Amino acid sequence: MSAITRWADNLVRQADRLSNGRISRLKELPVGFRIDEIMTGRHRFEPGMGPEGYHPFEFQVTWGPKRIGEWLDPHGAGFLSQPLEGVVRAGGLCQEAPCQGTLELQYFNERLIRYTFDFRVDSTDYHYVGEKVNIRPWNLPVSHTTCFGYLTEARTGRLISTSVTFFRLHRMARFLSSFRIARG
Repeated sequence: MSAITRWADNLVRQADRLSNGRISRLKELPVGFRIDEIMTGRHRFEPGMGPEGYHPFEFQVTWGPKRIGEWLDPHGAGFLSQPLEGVVRAGGLCQEAPCQGTLELQYFNERLIRYTFDFRVDSTDYHYVGEKVNIRPWNLPVSHTTCFGYLTEARTGRLISTSVTFFRLHRMARFLSSFRIARG
């Protein structure tokens, strides 16, 4: 068990003790939350994979855990990991395609936030991985708003394009107001 996992486990146990067991009981409740996020930027195709130059790239997703207790359990498989779904818009590839995947908040071990999703365009499946990296308390305005990504063809793993997208701070109020409780 890593020092970070021990620390998180201890934190959850202390919170549970202070809340007279309410944290532990959260695991039993089929309650989670949902929130909407938009990341916008641009991508560039690898040579021969699409039109030259930079093109708009955006994903608009809804994410959140189905069960908040499992999400908060540092020993569970779902610790700070949740499903996401929405749409992706990739200039030169698609105007809008539905996507599904996961969002992992890897604050403690890898110090990153990872978006992973799949989508289909004209009978070709694509896989996207984007990461907000170097998550540190002193660089949150940059690390929580900048996402470096790559798009591959799902079947072959061949690199199609690389991207940089941003969470635009002027959307913060909309982001926060989209938070809602959801039944698991």
